[in-house]
Amino acid sequence: MTPQPAARATRQKRQQLIVDHVLAQGDASVAELTELTGVSLMTVHRDIAELADRGILRKYHGGVSAQPSTVFESSSDFRLHAHSGEKNALARAALDLVSPGMSLMLDDSTTALALAKLLPQVGPLTVVTNYRLITEELRAVDDIRLIGVGGEYSQTHDSWIGLSALEMIKSFSVDLTLVSTSALTGTMTYHQEQEMVAIKRAMREAGSVSVLLMDHSKVGRSALHRLDPVRSFDHVVLTAPVDEEVLAEMRKLTDVRVVTETGA
Repeated sequence: MTPQPAARATRQKRQQLIVDHVLAQGDASVAELTELTGVSLMTVHRDIAELADRGILRKYHGGVSAQPSTVFESSSDFRLHAHSGEKNALARAALDLVSPGMSLMLDDSTTALALAKLLPQVGPLTVVTNYRLITEELRAVDDIRLIGVGGEYSQTHDSWIGLSALEMIKSFSVDLTLVSTSALTGTMTYHQEQEMVAIKRAMREAGSVSVLLMDHSKVGRSALHRLDPVRSFDHVVLTAPVDEEVLAEMRKLTDVRVVTETGA
């Protein structure tokens, strides 16, 4: 039987809590996770089994540990429930860069989705995206000309990727590109998947102006693949708190704006 939407959302939030805890601690026992989530031992075992099957966590007798490079950061389902307040703050800050009549390209980040929800406030726009949830959000907005990037559908990302998507992205020239990624140091951005690096890099290159939107949990981290140098972006918008040394390093390279959940 397919879970009802409310039950599915509850399970996703619980599994997000489990993943966040294991990532923070390195590992955790089943008993510890049962106490953390407040559900039954059997439910935790089912959650662990599902997360292990998806390659997010590594299961061992009596507990779980974090995979060296977790895929939960790529999962649209998980990203939708993570750092939502910070993503809304980033979206509000990014909206200041959008003017009526512009053409925008938005990636398949949930931060870009938060921005998409605000775009009807601006007026006539053209929006290009490969993210299904953004197309659903904007498809009925009269003032927005919506262009969907096609390609191979990725259930994990809930977006269209692959060679045909890449070629289509390269065919555009837009006023403003807004993207997010998995990790950021003072000089470089990163992503854990090679294919997504190509898509996001092409999106940045398609924009006359490019903006990187990152919540603070991603700052000071790296991932397997280098995406683009920080200096490649015209604007970097971050949520506080950000390490002052990292911030100073980035500000030597580009415009950096730091916002809070309540404002700039």
